Amino acid sequence: MPTADPAAITAIVEGHHGAPFDILGLHPLDEARPAGWVIRAFLPQAQAVSVKRGEHLTPMERVHPEGFFEAIFPNDTAPFNYQLQITDDPPGLLYIVDDPYRFPPVLTEYDLHLFAEGTHYQLYDKLGAHLVTHEGVSGVAFAVWAPSAERVSVIGDFNQWEGRRHPMRPRGATGLWELFIPSLGEGEIYKYEIKTPYKGMLAVKSDPYGFASEVRPNTASRVWNLSRYQWNDADWIASRKSRQKLQSPISIYEVHLGSWQRVKEEDNRFLTYRELAERLIPYVKDMGYTHIEFLPITEHPYDGSWGYQAVGYYAPTARFGTPDDFRYFMDAAHQAGIGVILDWVPAHFPKDAHGLGFFDGTHLYEHADPRKGEHTEWGTFIFNFSRNEVSAFLLSNALFWLEEYHLDGLRVDAVASMLYLDYSREPGQWLPNRYGGNENLEAIEFLRALNEMVHREFPGALTLAEESTAWPMVSRPTYVGGLGFSMKWNMGWMNDTLAYLREDPVHRRYHHDLLTFGQLYAYNENFVLPLSHDEVVHRKGSLLDKMPGDAWQKFANLRLLLTCQMTMPGKKLSFMGNEFGQGREWNAAAELDWALLDASWHRGVQRLAADLNHLYRSLPALHELDFEAQGFRWIDCHDADSSVVSFVRYARDGSFAVVALNFTPVPRHAYRIGMPRAGSYEEILNSDSRHYQGSDLGNYGTLTAREQSWMGFPASATLVLPPLGGVILLPR
Repeated sequence: MPTADPAAITAIVEGHHGAPFDILGLHPLDEARPAGWVIRAFLPQAQAVSVKRGEHLTPMERVHPEGFFEAIFPNDTAPFNYQLQITDDPPGLLYIVDDPYRFPPVLTEYDLHLFAEGTHYQLYDKLGAHLVTHEGVSGVAFAVWAPSAERVSVIGDFNQWEGRRHPMRPRGATGLWELFIPSLGEGEIYKYEIKTPYKGMLAVKSDPYGFASEVRPNTASRVWNLSRYQWNDADWIASRKSRQKLQSPISIYEVHLGSWQRVKEEDNRFLTYRELAERLIPYVKDMGYTHIEFLPITEHPYDGSWGYQAVGYYAPTARFGTPDDFRYFMDAAHQAGIGVILDWVPAHFPKDAHGLGFFDGTHLYEHADPRKGEHTEWGTFIFNFSRNEVSAFLLSNALFWLEEYHLDGLRVDAVASMLYLDYSREPGQWLPNRYGGNENLEAIEFLRALNEMVHREFPGALTLAEESTAWPMVSRPTYVGGLGFSMKWNMGWMNDTLAYLREDPVHRRYHHDLLTFGQLYAYNENFVLPLSHDEVVHRKGSLLDKMPGDAWQKFANLRLLLTCQMTMPGKKLSFMGNEFGQGREWNAAAELDWALLDASWHRGVQRLAADLNHLYRSLPALHELDFEAQGFRWIDCHDADSSVVSFVRYARDGSFAVVALNFTPVPRHAYRIGMPRAGSYEEILNSDSRHYQGSDLGNYGTLTAREQSWMGFPASATLVLPPLGGVILLPR
């Protein structure tokens, strides 16, 4: 007769027992008087099992034909350690294992308390799969949150994906489940099999906290050791705060790793993280950019989402290599003096069956009501920020990338969709907040907590908001009522400037306000001026395509756009391919058209982009007061008839640069502008120079400003403005 309740044994065998440690492992024969012990094990693959204590073997009795074994030790008065010797199917395969069900929990009561409170912001240290030594035995500790599950099991190659073999231990009201499996090592693939309360449905899920994944289309998580890599970027980390302060030059090269370059001769495969380190980093450094911003590289099943529909929030995508390979890239970037920003997506997540959606048979990570829980236009779920555990999942994730991968900042995607309950919804499709408004109060609280935490834990790290509305104080501190971001993308500048440049030059005089309006709000936020991936895809054409006119005018307009971006106040961001005049719009399934650099016009754009970056970095007047009104002064913003603007950029010490931009193909000879002081000036950059394949019309090195007041300035000068060109002047 078995010592356990037959109903409990049946529940174990049939895979619906929710508390396996109550039955399996070592238990006293008499709970009231611990004299004598019984060991129970469920091993459906085993032909025979023995308990091994030292060198002594005690055969176990099969008490259920499905493989439930039991051995009684009537004379022992205290618990003891043991192993199981298993003769497996096929017959003759014999091995010895430590029984997972003889080990105490790994998670402490304090861990459980912090988790339930929603204040454990390093959950990646506890949840997921961790290589540990527990009770002197090496193995992997698994932990997952599934509060409505009736049973959770770890499945993988190590147990033939059999969900009955490794059911996990529930940890009370927290909804956490955990299991230490001895002898497992790095590289094991695994998932969680969850018996849900929904009509007995089984959900098979990747690990929300998994550190690595299989290469798509496979979707299992992979055990990985994150403590092995030895970093060599201490000098960068020590200097990051000064490199990334608001007064520093920040010029960001936005990159989609799968389509920057590929290895065509090897079936058009992706470059690996290590190959990218050898190619991308030197290119970025030579071009003068200060930072790389990756489109999301968190693990995602669908290439066509560009990474914006993430499933593995804690795993760098396996498309390009291992977690250590990505760390190698980060290390190399920092040693080259390049910062790296991750495009991060806390606004929504996909509905893939192996992902977060309907995780334990309930709407766990997402809102249950689709009026709050779904983005119908994207086909994705929205995180339920009102749940402490969900906010902690995302806050921990932000810290994870900064801590474990030394990321220098996070660009937070789709912030507008988080702020507004009625974002992209018609009346009746959304629910107001408790005050009757359309603000998502829980998401606002989350974003403020995110920014406070990042800036507190990683001084100098950047948070950048992609936010396209008039929400106030996005990049102002939370203690004055702001959201706390370091900076915000200036979508208004991008849209207005591109709309202006799409106009034929003969019509631009009627749209001059598009060019000048941005200065009315330029200092309300800490703005980044983006020319991003969103503007060169979905039939929008490349930047070059947007430009009107013949080929010469298209390239001149593009060079003028880049000059305008790099001289106006604000930090800079440009998507890959913009810097050499990519001809077609971006295709995520193919590499950029690098062969275009065989043509002189494209090389000219690339050379200008590099020179602008290096000039921007070297001149404090072009970056030091980006976010302060005293760093900019119009010389003339009213010459709509000529489609010319001119302005001065100032540094904190009073040094300055003068910029004049001509948005027509008509050369402007003897064009007078005001100057901050009389004297000799040098033309340090001309976008129409022959070096950039322009017509080479300009001021040929120097010009003189006389003490003749003009436009409110004490001096003035006449200069030559090249057609569809811009010039930058410095006092000698």
